[in-house]
Amino acid sequence: MHGTIESTAKLDALRERATSLPLEQCDPGDPELFRTDTFWPYFDRLRREDPVHYCKDSMFGPYWSVTRYNDIMEIETNHSVFSSASALGGITIRDIDPDLRRESFISMDPPRHAAQRKTVAPMFTPTHLDNLALNIRARSAECLDNLPRGEVFDWVDRVSIELTTQMLAVLFDFPWEDRRKLTRWSDIATTIPGPDGLVATEDERQAELTECAGYFARLWKERIEQPPKSDLLSMMAHGAATRDMDAKNFLGNLVLLIVGGNDTTRNTMSGSIYALSQHPEQYRKLRENPALFDSFVPEVIRWQTPLAHMRRTALSDFEFRGKQIKKGDKVVMWYVSGNRDEQAIEKPYDFIIDRARPRTHLSFGFGIHRCVGLRLAELQLKIIWEEILKRFDHIDVVGEPKRVYSSFVKGLETLPVKIAA
Repeated sequence: MHGTIESTAKLDALRERATSLPLEQCDPGDPELFRTDTFWPYFDRLRREDPVHYCKDSMFGPYWSVTRYNDIMEIETNHSVFSSASALGGITIRDIDPDLRRESFISMDPPRHAAQRKTVAPMFTPTHLDNLALNIRARSAECLDNLPRGEVFDWVDRVSIELTTQMLAVLFDFPWEDRRKLTRWSDIATTIPGPDGLVATEDERQAELTECAGYFARLWKERIEQPPKSDLLSMMAHGAATRDMDAKNFLGNLVLLIVGGNDTTRNTMSGSIYALSQHPEQYRKLRENPALFDSFVPEVIRWQTPLAHMRRTALSDFEFRGKQIKKGDKVVMWYVSGNRDEQAIEKPYDFIIDRARPRTHLSFGFGIHRCVGLRLAELQLKIIWEEILKRFDHIDVVGEPKRVYSSFVKGLETLPVKIAA
């Protein structure tokens, strides 16, 4: 009990700092704020007092924060001024050494972006999703039926990671026995090296990404020599816009598809359990009316916001909302803030599974870079919850989650739960 009081006091102090700090010292991109779940007051303050905010000094260098919903959409759709290009720094707040930058279609500007994206888009057509749904349901049922009863286990590892990794293995037609490598590579791609991280140094991170590239290069060679099939790797191997990618573009697109297919679904799957444990009246509502799945799924995706931001780089000097953004400046669009903007979303801090407009959220981005796999992510979440409600009256969260040390991936590393015997 003493430890709980102590940690509550510490969190209160961190929140108090957010409101008392001189505005120019606000650094909402500090990963520690996300690890401790204390970033919310920073964004509330910035939306209110300085919605286009410049941070001069951070662990990621200087950057602009755009925090309001409509402003984010405006930046997101202005490709003539705000670039996603990997050569300029790409899509995250963290700058990568120019020699290590790897182009992917999300870190390309028009018109090149469309051709590579179009290559993998057939994976996510309604007909293909109908076929995948059978696979998702069977695997979800098997996973849930094997969960322990009457004992504490980690939902993230046993369900969220396992099901998203299985799905990735299906999408890539990846060797089943090695599927957890996909999870590891996804985590490595987004981790911040350090003494408490997954890897201690950037060299270690690059070594594991090189292993990923080598593994997929062998699979790629197999797919090129086979007739075209309906997996992502075969689509790229035979696609006109992707079959001649250089090594960096190849790995860039692989990492994009792995992270996109892993982090978003996995963290929302974990977040949905946590959200409903905090809002039992919404759980009750869902149990009594399963027709609410269609609004529950986008609401939980908004609520979790599995990727906290996307970044752009200014191609020219530009005045925006009275602020002078300079050519080369880093501009961070905070989806996590836009999804709590009371000017765009009614009662944004309330978790309401029967919202009138549940798809008013930024979790999948906006415009041409909107997540290509968003319908698959929604389908996976809907099916897992349909199968959960068939089996369990309650899934009790029995401790606080451990959160990811990242201001890009907004996720849960562990979530202790218990299902009654």
